[in-house]
Amino acid sequence: MKIRSTELVKGFRQSAPYVNAHRGKTMVVMLGGEVVADDNFTNIISDLSLLHSLGVKIVLVHGARPQINQVLNSNNYQTPYHKGVRVTDEKALNLVMQAAGQLQLAITAQLSMSLGNTPMEGTQLNVVSGNFVIAQPLGVDDGVDYCHSGRIRRIDTHGINRMLDQGSIVLLGPIASSVTGESFNLLSEELATQLAIKLNADKLIGFCSEQGIIDEEGNAVAELFPAEAERILERLTFDVNHKDDNSSGTLRFLRAATAACRAGVPRSHLVSYKVDGALIQELFSLDGIGTQIVVESAEQIRQAHIDDIGGILDLIEPLEQQGILVRRSREQLEQEIHQFTIIEKDGLIIGCAALYPYPDDKMAEMACVAIHSEYRDGNRGLVLLNHMRQHSKAKGIEQIFVLTTHSLHWFREQGFEEISVSELPMQKQNLYNLQRRSKILALST
Repeated sequence: MKIRSTELVKGFRQSAPYVNAHRGKTMVVMLGGEVVADDNFTNIISDLSLLHSLGVKIVLVHGARPQINQVLNSNNYQTPYHKGVRVTDEKALNLVMQAAGQLQLAITAQLSMSLGNTPMEGTQLNVVSGNFVIAQPLGVDDGVDYCHSGRIRRIDTHGINRMLDQGSIVLLGPIASSVTGESFNLLSEELATQLAIKLNADKLIGFCSEQGIIDEEGNAVAELFPAEAERILERLTFDVNHKDDNSSGTLRFLRAATAACRAGVPRSHLVSYKVDGALIQELFSLDGIGTQIVVESAEQIRQAHIDDIGGILDLIEPLEQQGILVRRSREQLEQEIHQFTIIEKDGLIIGCAALYPYPDDKMAEMACVAIHSEYRDGNRGLVLLNHMRQHSKAKGIEQIFVLTTHSLHWFREQGFEEISVSELPMQKQNLYNLQRRSKILALST
């Protein structure tokens, strides 16, 4: 007797290639506080458990914005915002830690359940949280002290990968400690972005209230390039600032996805947290159900030419205004353009550096190092440095030196060591600006 193929069998066969493709891959999943609060969250947990059982390495990053707001309101305490970031003073920090801590425990409890008739039946998931992220304060901006609002200083990628290789799910929240033992409130989207980049994740996944990015006809946009996502981001930012907060989850994900894709994360997916099984449909079907942001064409590193001057000026002028770089006129750039190396991506100059050789001293100065603000997490500064070292070595240069007022630690991390003014070439010694008091560092080629 001929047995008719069922929809289950068809679906299973169609999903098999995706099961093989995703096995062993690392995915960073953003869970906003609104996702955890939704009635469908239990199903999302089951789907994440299913992914884990299929060999996917999962890092969960949870936010807690609505839960934090609720705790603050219940304590009749309000926190101001500056440039979209909550100013977290001492009292607010205690309430933020309370809300974020409770949420992290609740997520851990959900992941620990063994539910019958679900992918979690009979499973024992190990959920690991810890001090994998080291924070530092945001500091003071425009006279506003962010207090205990912080940013990421360092991520222990080796520790996270070790836990993932051992079969654990890593769960991280918006609170991280500093090297001085203080706690800081981080943006969960920034945390997810940096984790995806530093872990070389294969995917960044986020959730919103809609099916993804919705077009004018009401349909989900299947695929976006970062440049297209940025245009939508501008519109959503305006909507959130002037109308309501309904699009804030989408907005936060687009910020994260755009930065992650530009830094090399191949694909980022946005699906609805209200639709049961949306994550599985997105990852294991041909057409998907949400929106994915994909990497655009590859970038290249090359010597600059005269037509690049406008792009270089656009790149360095903000840093000149901040006093990070010494000002250069267009005329000076025209004269020195042959000294510059640039990184170009889709016609946009996203990085540059100049090399000024002193052949008699077998030294060269690396100067005007600049990376576009949206591309600073992809080790492009190191790419420029390595290019300069190879170029210098080929010309018989034995040592590269830099003068810096703001990037001392980065150059030290690359192996540079401080030297005195007297160790510079005499020609450079005569040009050294004593008022600027730049630190001088050198590196052998």
